[in-house]
Amino acid sequence: MSSQVRGGTRWKRFALVMVPSVAATAAIGVGLAQGALAASFSVSGQDFKVRAGSLVGHNFVQYGSVATGKSLEGKDEAHPVAVSGFSDATITNMCQSVVTPNLPFGLGNVTLQLRAGTDPNKPVEATNLYLDIADLNADAEFTNIDIGVAAGSLKNPNKPDSIGIQPRTQANPNGFAQRADVAKLTDVKQRAWATTAGTFKLSNLSLRLKSGVKECY
Repeated sequence: MSSQVRGGTRWKRFALVMVPSVAATAAIGVGLAQGALAASFSVSGQDFKVRAGSLVGHNFVQYGSVATGKSLEGKDEAHPVAVSGFSDATITNMCQSVVTPNLPFGLGNVTLQLRAGTDPNKPVEATNLYLDIADLNADAEFTNIDIGVAAGSLKNPNKPDSIGIQPRTQANPNGFAQRADVAKLTDVKQRAWATTAGTFKLSNLSLRLKSGVKECY
């Protein structure tokens, strides 16, 4: 987000993360791809947390990459990430939070908290979803999983709906990756640096600013 100046005060520290995300990962750890390059966009100086009751995604892929950007103080930063992708996904009971510290005028810490998909009959829906994950905890079930696929071979030519490396992300095509037809996760807790999606439908959307540290978990 661009910085705003109001009343002579710099508000770039209040970088609200508006796009919610949640991710899936295999039960075993994913190895970061050696030689992975940075994504073509710069991530903000704040990571964010997401909690969800469940996620069901199709054509799951995962590979290693690096997210680069600036800290809140403007210094260069790089973060190793596991990129998880889905051709489509549904998410229930989602909560996303990001804490902006030390705001001026005595405001101190302020938390942006976003909730959606609270009605199990109206989940969050996403297509072409990619998530840059720092860490994740969940109960996971995968259907037809392939572990140890070369990242450049993730897209299956025999499955037109399958996906591969995110178009805006450069990663080592020979690096470690994995894929599955279906990924089902419950009780998801995730910390991430970025999310992109072709479409993101948020049912029962609620966004609140709360004083102090009021994260989703």
